[in-house]
Formats: sequence, C-alpha cells, structure tokens
Amino acid sequence: MNHAELVSFVRALVDIDSTTGREQEVARFIAHTLQGLGWHVDEQPLNDGRCNVIARIEQPSVVLSTHFDCVPPFFPSRIEGRRLFGRGACDAKGILGAQVAAAERARAAGRTDVGLVFVAGEERGSDGAKAANAWPNVSRRLINGEPTDSRLGVATKGVYRARLTATGRAAHSSLPHLGESAIEKMLDALVALRDADWPVDDVLGPTNYSIGLMSGGVAPNVIPPTASAELMFRTVGDYREVRDLLEDVVGTCAAIEDVLVVPPVRLHIEPGFETAVFAYTTDVPFLTHWGTPMLFGPGSITVAHTDNEYLDLDELNRAVDAYVRLLG
Repeated sequence: MNHAELVSFVRALVDIDSTTGREQEVARFIAHTLQGLGWHVDEQPLNDGRCNVIARIEQPSVVLSTHFDCVPPFFPSRIEGRRLFGRGACDAKGILGAQVAAAERARAAGRTDVGLVFVAGEERGSDGAKAANAWPNVSRRLINGEPTDSRLGVATKGVYRARLTATGRAAHSSLPHLGESAIEKMLDALVALRDADWPVDDVLGPTNYSIGLMSGGVAPNVIPPTASAELMFRTVGDYREVRDLLEDVVGTCAAIEDVLVVPPVRLHIEPGFETAVFAYTTDVPFLTHWGTPMLFGPGSITVAHTDNEYLDLDELNRAVDAYVRLLG
C-alpha cells in the first residue's frame, strides 16, 4: 500500500458515517478491503447488526488494534495542503489505515504472525472491545491505536463516572421556607468538590474531574424537589479512593450512584520512541486477553472530537514506519 493508496483508503473510511451505533457500513468496507488483500477475515457480531473485524494470515502473536466508530457530528473528508480533515481523521480512521499499511508491509516481508483487531463502540462504553476480548487467540502483544502525537503511551488514566442525586420538597417560590431546594443542596455538594484533595500519582499525576451534566427543578416559580449531576473523574489509582472521598465531600447533600469504572493502565514501551502519559482512557483495559499492551498513534487528541479534526499526511506516513518497528 503506497502513500496514494493509503490516503485514498483513509479518505474512504472517513467518508463513511460511523457515528457510534452506525458502524455497519464501515465494518463491511474494512472487511471487504482486507479480504481483497488476502487476509482471513472474521466479522464478530455485536448488537444492532454491528460487528468487529478481526483479520489474520495465521495465528497472530502480535496484533494491531483500534476502533472505527466516531463521535458526532459526522463530516466528510477534505484535503488542505498536507492535512486530511474529516470526522475520524485522527480518531481513529487514519490510525486504522496506517495499521493496515504496516501489516501489509510486514506480510510482504514474510510475516504471517501479525493480526488486526478493529472494533466498534469505543466512544460509548467499549462494547466492541469487550466482545473482542472473548475471541480465541494466542497473541502476546497488543499495539492499540489512539491519537498520541506519535508518542508511545507510558500510562493512561482511568475513569470513575458517578451520578449525584439530591432530593428536596416542592413549594411555591414565594414561600421558600415551606420547601427544601434540591438544587441548593446540589450546589453545596458540587462547590465542595473544589476543595477536596483528590489522589495524586507519581507517574499519572493528579486526579481531575469534570461536571458533565446537570438537571433539576420543575418550573422557575417552584422550589425544586429534585436535582442531579454527573461527574467524570480521571483516576490515577483504585477508584474506591475517589469514591470514599466523594462520600465524605458530598455528605448528606446528595446520594451517589456508580455509573462507570475503567481502571488506569500501565503500558509497555520500547526504546527509541518519545513517550507520554495520557489522561484519556482507551479500549486497552478491555482487551486484556490480547497480550502486553502498547499505545501509539498519529494525530493529536487536541483536535479529536472537534469540528477541526485533522491528521497531518506526513505524520500518517511516519506512523506506518513506526508501527512496523513496533511489530518487532
């Protein structure tokens, strides 16, 4: 796969709307392309007609993996100068293209032990990766692809997502003493988060959090009987440390419901590569049966998920060389 063919392949991927839940068409395209190149391809079924795409020549000892779903909104590809724009250009369809090109180069050199594991659903809970983890394999190394600015990941933070719920008592807003404001309670709880000493790790750095969702009340002239908020913590250790501290901070202001837990991950690195720690999470915690994990990919997380998402075409080319080196 030469440069022009690689760019054409990536553009074709980007031009297919594969917003999470709509991955069927792009999975079929990937499977058809790999079959045409001579790979043995399995389409592992998920729900709603979606599937993962798992390819091999013989039984792989090392696999390249990434996801092919994207966040909304979809927008197609365009090239400006040496940049390829479009939804998924760097997260993660450009990565997928570079991995296919690297696998093809390894195969041309006589390698038959390289596999490809491309999954759906990474952006909304990693259901594709969880299913792929049950796929029989003897792989000893997993090279996962996410936009890392072409650096090897040393570690990634985990996730603890929690929902806070406050309850009060409705009353006419002209008589606030007859009611109990759930929103006031929620505000007290959320403000208290700012002064908490969240855990810190020597490698991963500090725990950070964001308040992603808030809702409450029934009308402007009613003392609100209910309020809720969802928090996303980027964790650096056991999430229960954060959970216990959150209980202390919130106190009686709100109830806590655990929504999602993803552990932080320490990753294998190789000499000769620039390295970095990443605050985002990946499919790696859910692909534990595919071998020792590594993380590498062209493109920057700073433009992923934005309306200006792009991938530098020179970096795309260099990523093919880097993946070949990482295959060993």
